[in-house]
Amino acid sequence: MRSLTRSVAGAALVLVVAAGCSAEPPSPPPATPTATPEAAPSAPVTPGTVLNPGEPRELVTGMEVPWGIAFLPDGSALVTQRIPATISRVDPDGRVTELGRVEGVTPTGEGGLLGIALSPGYATDRTVFVMFTTSNDNRVVKIVANPDGTIDGSRGNQQEVVTGITKGGNHDGGRLAFGPDGYLYITAGEAGRGDPAQDRDDLGGKILRVTADGAPAPGNPFGTPVYTLGHRNPQGLAWDPSGRLYAAEFGQNNLDEINLLQPGGNYGWPEVEGQEGRDGFLDPVAQQPVRNASWSGLTYAGGSLYAGALRGERLFRYPVNADGGLGEPQVLFEDVYGRIRTVATTPDGRAIWFTTSNRDGRGDPRDGDDRIIVLPLS
Repeated sequence: MRSLTRSVAGAALVLVVAAGCSAEPPSPPPATPTATPEAAPSAPVTPGTVLNPGEPRELVTGMEVPWGIAFLPDGSALVTQRIPATISRVDPDGRVTELGRVEGVTPTGEGGLLGIALSPGYATDRTVFVMFTTSNDNRVVKIVANPDGTIDGSRGNQQEVVTGITKGGNHDGGRLAFGPDGYLYITAGEAGRGDPAQDRDDLGGKILRVTADGAPAPGNPFGTPVYTLGHRNPQGLAWDPSGRLYAAEFGQNNLDEINLLQPGGNYGWPEVEGQEGRDGFLDPVAQQPVRNASWSGLTYAGGSLYAGALRGERLFRYPVNADGGLGEPQVLFEDVYGRIRTVATTPDGRAIWFTTSNRDGRGDPRDGDDRIIVLPLS
């Protein structure tokens, strides 16, 4: 591999270009996922440790729009594929095992099988939460996995958690994550409707916080599932070791945002895009031109936030300051892997996995797409 360095906005910017990844015309992807070898695991990272990215390697190729990643305690992960509506187990050595398919998914526009999260008690209750688009709405359901780990996603095995989130041709949100408080957080897009993002009684354009059964979580600011409002299409959630919650979302024409969330906070859409300092709205802690970003997945690892960029086709690394603010960004893998959708930190904190989204109808598929890539941290 070779490394290129340049400066952007006064920050050192490192581009790691993988050998064999070039702007060649796209070739048909392989029919089935294939694996590459995995390195031996390392000891878990202690809070406050600052880690730097190493050289990436491909873990799996030949997937079809991998969207959600939820790590199991052993370091393997459950991965959703948006269009075929499958859930697969991906082992640290790259082996892929399809566990089941979720019924009722309508993969039109940007919708389909989206986020996935594991119950905090998964070791004993084997409960998996998924968000997906139906013909009528976006919804979150939970499914109890079989003792052998397979997942029967038929309608009869789905228990509704939150339903009635408006679907659209775009802006479906879709990220799921359990927070340090044990409650489920859901990113809900405004389905291209704009104004309802400001309506507290509309679930669209919001971050939702609910119990495992879908009830409003205790302490929610309005006594409803709504935790924050004024979002356009949030698709990234990440907590730092201090318990601060960040969200990444798509702007429209100008600026994408990373926001530091406060309960009941209003992040402005559609009245505000980016940092405007307007009364009644909270400014993002980071912003980037849409052409450079279109942020989707977000994760915290080794002292930094990592944000995947779709249109920008790169990975951003933002150092997290002691006060929760973000430092100058470092940009990784610009124009190397194409559209980067999801980023997730391994259980030991010493690597992140990120996925491409080149087969989603907006990218330029290359030989091997879509793929999962491992970025070690040291």
